[in-house]
Amino acid sequence: MSERAYAVAFLNVEGVGSTRLRRLRDRFGSLEAAWHASPRELASVQGIGPEIAQAIAAQRPELVPEAELAAVFRAGLEVVCHWESAYPGALREIHDPPGVLFIRGALPDLSRAVAIVGTRRCTRYGARMAETIARELAASGVVVVSGLAFGIDAAAHLGALEAGTTLAVLGSALDRVYPASNRGLASRIAERGALLSEYPLGTEPAAGQFPARNRIVAGLCQAVVLIEAKERSGALITVEMALDQNREVMAVPGPADAPCSLGPHRLIQQGARLVLSASDVLDELGWSTPRAPAREKSPPALLGDEARVYEAIEADPTGLERIAAKSGLPPAQINSVLLVLELKALVRQLPGRLYVRS
Repeated sequence: MSERAYAVAFLNVEGVGSTRLRRLRDRFGSLEAAWHASPRELASVQGIGPEIAQAIAAQRPELVPEAELAAVFRAGLEVVCHWESAYPGALREIHDPPGVLFIRGALPDLSRAVAIVGTRRCTRYGARMAETIARELAASGVVVVSGLAFGIDAAAHLGALEAGTTLAVLGSALDRVYPASNRGLASRIAERGALLSEYPLGTEPAAGQFPARNRIVAGLCQAVVLIEAKERSGALITVEMALDQNREVMAVPGPADAPCSLGPHRLIQQGARLVLSASDVLDELGWSTPRAPAREKSPPALLGDEARVYEAIEADPTGLERIAAKSGLPPAQINSVLLVLELKALVRQLPGRLYVRS
């Protein structure tokens, strides 16, 4: 039985996480040996102690390592452990690297990776900048990394998907995608890149897991770009971790009087590179400049109400009344369809409830 099976089994024991997993392997030479160790031997490991040792001993009979690993494979996931060559090298360098990575999709080459992070409650300007910079970075071969949250994270993933590869790091298990409304986006990311988590199957989202997730977002990348964040935004935790990990930190400016501009502007005042486009990011990192934007692609085939609403949006910004008149649909129904089209990155909302095709 592989070490992977024992790693997955240990992570299903309450109280055992990445740090304790690594210490168990270091102490016993293998996780298989640790699995069969007595409670007294387990308690002698730094950070384990009698309480966790008893928990391991009590839960072992209920866990069959090969069955736990088989369940992961049945869920369509791959497993990469800290000691394996496939484990991202940059992630090994950080404090408390994940002991196990659960992956849906294909883990991309992360030799050129940039994280784009920011507030969940972003403005239209922030979302547009995140999409544009992510799209241009992806077009030049950069992997865009973010956390699949609402707002800037989702916008960055959507932009990257238009031109290249993106990777989403979750603060929950991969079978518990959070937020649930981003499950469709998660599926698209898995097709073009990968979803990644350090949490075993069944782990529900919890507040403390998202700051832990942020260390992985920063650790996978050579740089972090902040787009919109209030003074106490969770995105600033990612920035702090990036600085601790000696990653480059950059920021996109916004309106001087906007609360969401406080975080980026503070960073710029402290010496972070001011970013106006993907070229600024690439220049700072010494990478090649982005390719010319690809020619606009025809939208995917749409049916029913989606097609009617999409066709009703004109070359100029179009209001709801005009869309209703052209499509023949009631406003409430149009609003629902527009939300779907926005999630598909086919339509963008402008101030004043005006809409344009992306």
